[in-house]
Amino acid sequence: MIDPVLKDIKRRMDGAMESLRGDLAGLRTGRASTGLLEPITVEAYGAQMPLNQVSNISAPEPRLLTVQVWDTNLVGVVEKAIRASDLGLNPQTEGQVIRVPLPDLTEERRKELVKVAGNYAEQAKVAVRNVRRDGMDTLKKAEKTGEISQDEHHARADDIQKVTDSHIGDIDALLAQKRGEIMQV
Repeated sequence: MIDPVLKDIKRRMDGAMESLRGDLAGLRTGRASTGLLEPITVEAYGAQMPLNQVSNISAPEPRLLTVQVWDTNLVGVVEKAIRASDLGLNPQTEGQVIRVPLPDLTEERRKELVKVAGNYAEQAKVAVRNVRRDGMDTLKKAEKTGEISQDEHHARADDIQKVTDSHIGDIDALLAQKRGEIMQV
C-alpha cells in the first residue's frame, strides 16, 4: 500500500519540477529561446490556441526569433498576440514570417526577471510541500486503519521528507542556474 504512495509522491513532485522547468524556459535570458514565445496563445479557429500549434517558432540567430505562421489569415492575430504579451517584444511581419528581434536586457529588467524566476520557484516549492502534506495525511490514515504500524509510519514519513528535501534542493539549484543566466551580460 505504501510503496505506491511513495511512487505517486515522487511522480507528483517530479511534475512540479517539470512545470518549473517550463516556466523558467519562458523567461528571457541574454539569448533567443523558442520557449520564450510558447506561453503565448492566439485566437484561432474559434478557440485560444498556443502559438506553437499555429506556427513554427525558431531561433536562427542569438538575438532573433522567427515565427512561421501556417495560415496567412492568422499572421495579424499572431503579431498582435506577441506584441500584447508582457515580454516587451516588437515583432515585424514579412509575409507569413514574423521576425521578433530581442533587445538587450537592461539591469533593471534583469532584476525583474530574477524576481519572476523566484516567484516561479516558490510556487514549485509550495506544490512540492502540498504533495508532502498529502503523503503524510495518507500515512496517518493508514496508521489509524491499522494498515501500517507506528514505526513504519515514522520510517515512511522520513522517506517522504527525504524526497521532499531532495526536490526543494533541486528547485533551488534550478533557480540559481536561471539567476546566473539572466544576470550574465
